[in-house]
Amino acid sequence: MDAQTQHLDTLKDIKKMMERSSRFISLSGLSGIAAGCCALVGAWFAYGIIHGSGGKDAYNSLMVSDVALPIHVGTTLKDYMGNALFRIAFFTFISAFVLAFIFTYIRSKKNHTPIWTSTSKRLLINVCVPLIAGGFYLLKLVENGAYGLIAPGCLIFYGLALINGSKYTLGEIKYLGYGQVLLGVINLLFIGQGLYFWALGFGVLHIVYGAIMWWKYEKVR
Repeated sequence: MDAQTQHLDTLKDIKKMMERSSRFISLSGLSGIAAGCCALVGAWFAYGIIHGSGGKDAYNSLMVSDVALPIHVGTTLKDYMGNALFRIAFFTFISAFVLAFIFTYIRSKKNHTPIWTSTSKRLLINVCVPLIAGGFYLLKLVENGAYGLIAPGCLIFYGLALINGSKYTLGEIKYLGYGQVLLGVINLLFIGQGLYFWALGFGVLHIVYGAIMWWKYEKVR
């Protein structure tokens, strides 16, 4: 009986080793927390820009009406608020990406695991395919003035990217993806409230996910 139990334990250990070798496990929970904090800071700055460009009601009017028709001929989101929101989005993304990479690199070094492997390449490809497809779709929405669909579209495509890539990294990331998709779908029912859903999805959900992952895998016990 003891020999059989030992054999089962050995098989379990082998299975765990195979799972570790087929998954990129160096993702840091601190990366999620940092990305979430960047998103909340970006949302805070965007909120200030919105209120300084005619107020929330005017912004919501633009978001809602532009799903079908522009407020008036020639008006675009860029004309309405200038480049400020686009700059905020760009710097928020860059900051989140850099911090996420730094924390993941630190964890990779700590665990003595390479950060660039065949598994991480597969992870990158599986995440990028939905993101790139979604990016082209969202650019088409901008081109056609359907601004109210941009925020839910970002959440939905980002969530699908996480779900698609979860089989090559920590399995829990798929739940973050489900949360993003769900928020995106709900946002479709509340066109014009995209900033709040962005802050909740890219900000709060990332922080909660990152904290759970840090507690589960990285906290020194």
